[in-house]
Amino acid sequence: MSQAKKTLTITTGLAGKVSGDIIVPGDKSCSHRSIMFGSLAEGITHVSGFLPGDDCLATMNAFKAMGIKIEGPDENQNVVIHGKGLRGLTAPNEALNIGNSGTTIRLMSGLLAGQNFAWQMSGDSSLNKRPMGRVVDPLKLMGADISAAENGTPPVISQGVGEGQTLKAIHYDLPMASAQVKSCVLLAGIYADGITSVTEPGITRDHTERMLTAFGYPVTVEDTAIGKKVSIEGGHKLTACDIQVPGDISSATFFMVAGLIAKEGQLIIRNVGMNPTRIGAINILQQMNGDLSIINERMAGGEPVADVVVKSSQLKGIDINERDVPLAIDEFPAIFIAAACAKGTTRLRGAEELRVKESDRIQAMADGLKELTIDCTVFDDGIDIVGGQLTSGTIHSHDDHRIAMSFAISSLRATGEIKILECDNVATSFPNFVTLANQVGLTLNQA
Repeated sequence: MSQAKKTLTITTGLAGKVSGDIIVPGDKSCSHRSIMFGSLAEGITHVSGFLPGDDCLATMNAFKAMGIKIEGPDENQNVVIHGKGLRGLTAPNEALNIGNSGTTIRLMSGLLAGQNFAWQMSGDSSLNKRPMGRVVDPLKLMGADISAAENGTPPVISQGVGEGQTLKAIHYDLPMASAQVKSCVLLAGIYADGITSVTEPGITRDHTERMLTAFGYPVTVEDTAIGKKVSIEGGHKLTACDIQVPGDISSATFFMVAGLIAKEGQLIIRNVGMNPTRIGAINILQQMNGDLSIINERMAGGEPVADVVVKSSQLKGIDINERDVPLAIDEFPAIFIAAACAKGTTRLRGAEELRVKESDRIQAMADGLKELTIDCTVFDDGIDIVGGQLTSGTIHSHDDHRIAMSFAISSLRATGEIKILECDNVATSFPNFVTLANQVGLTLNQA
């Protein structure tokens, strides 16, 4: 990535009112999986509402490099995938570069572990610092010939399994509540002999289970004394289908917080995914006295969706329930901005996972909040944020799209201009963020 791109900045101007009726981009988790499962399905899969962000396009390009024909996305974000079945992939001509996408590298490690060809995956400088041992270790237990770098980070390298051989099924107790690790093991289980099962210690996203079912692949879910157990038997097939991707609740959260902290106004966000494993941000913001209403609930593509009505609110600090942490893990940077604008102290614990995202999101957000004169205290697994008056300043987003967008919305309550550096990765999840933010009342300039 060039130095010019790394210094891309967003500058903010003063704004107060937020209002409008908007649709946010498609859900990133569902968009990734639609490409993966559509490629491995038998037949042609049609996807609507696909997120054309850099992360999801990295997944798409990886499957194209393995011989899958994919058309789109067109101007309406429709994608057509010509699936070739579970054994239809061919060896890529070179190492797969999947950019900044942790979802891609972790889920695809599982899907590719049982292939009979060699492969290698890595990404950009940010992704190549992220821990991969958490997926490599269980895949080795399944007999995969797979490894990461000496320090447990990408590249991930595999020689594949021998012709006619399969992985072996295992039961795996997740050491942490991680949808990516759960999905990796389950997807490897498609290529294993027998029933592979995973028990999770806390609630994690279930997009993999839902979408596998939509593609006709049987998945069993049961409650046990130590947590939810998800099982999958190898050897079944995926059948092409139509997938409607809901609006991404992570993207919607930036606008929920913007609507809540604005001095006035009402914002309606349409077609937001309401998967019960993803609604932690709504729970937390409502507990903070946020005026959020959920209307027009319905199902789309196997996922619950609804419209969200957001009104300007006087937020209050709370102790965030640890049960909501895995349900809001990607939304915490935006929630931290809500906490900075709330009356009193907001306390978060049990969120050590935030330290191994695209950046150390606890420290990065704390540094930025302090730059804007907000009092906060960092802990190994969380943060205390004392609400106050945001001022002007310069923020380093550390090439983390969620850090950049969170501080962009903070400008609604700042006393002066905020300059946010290293914003090129906003395109990974929300390509039209600046345009949409300005449409509802913010004043953002990108250069």
